[in-house]
Amino acid sequence: MISKTAIIHENVTLGKNCIVEDYAILGAIPTGHKGQALKTVIGDNAVIRSHTVIYAGNSIGNNFSTGNKVNIRENNQIGDDVSIGTHSVIEHHVKIGHRVRIHSQVFVPEYTVLEDDSWLGPYVVITNAKYPKSKNTKRELQGAHIKPFAKVGAHATLLPGISVGRHALVGAGSVVVKDVPDQAVVAGNPAKIINNIDNLPYGQNGD
Repeated sequence: MISKTAIIHENVTLGKNCIVEDYAILGAIPTGHKGQALKTVIGDNAVIRSHTVIYAGNSIGNNFSTGNKVNIRENNQIGDDVSIGTHSVIEHHVKIGHRVRIHSQVFVPEYTVLEDDSWLGPYVVITNAKYPKSKNTKRELQGAHIKPFAKVGAHATLLPGISVGRHALVGAGSVVVKDVPDQAVVAGNPAKIINNIDNLPYGQNGD
């Protein structure tokens, strides 16, 4: 079902059984690009809620869903079964694996990698500029690398270039200033290791 108020540009290929709600825009052309230069592919069974904007050049898998007013910039790779919550922003050149859950009000900047089955809680902020406004800022941007099954709690902030290991857990409100090892539980400002995921009631959550 495609709303009559949605805008779907000619550069968009939309899969089967998709829902595009009121005032969503798919395939918006970024500044400085020609209309035919960037194709947009969205797989089957997508649910794209009202006022979402997806720029051109994105490759998005099956069973994709957004909340209201999500903004997704150009040239991203997004896998199957990915959900992005209301008011979240995904900048350009981001890689998102399969079954990734991004909750509401999350900011994911350029050059971030979210591997399969990773999870970002509400209001998580990932940063990618170590020295904002410095001479070489644009050339030195580094997003975070969130590895499979890692979970980042609500309101956590990750500094540029941080790696969060496989099955690791970042506590709510943490400020992560250095890499998090596999299976570690970290919390605080700055975040420190306080436990191992195997000691928690649910343990590792499947591979």
